[in-house]
Amino acid sequence: MVNGRTVLERFPAGGPRGSWPAEEFAHARRMEGLPAEVVMDLATDAFLVIVRGDASIDAAA
Repeated sequence: MVNGRTVLERFPAGGPRGSWPAEEFAHARRMEGLPAEVVMDLATDAFLVIVRGDASIDAAA
């Protein structure tokens, strides 16, 4: 956990046009009950799928 966030997965920002793998991954986690969201990490030019705060990632197990 970094800055109150748990990073579930990283996706490169340069994906194929029309492809949204980070959004699709986050949506699947939300369907499992995790409050996953996508943020951009400008330093690494990647999309991160995160869970903020004290949200338990045990729900995905």
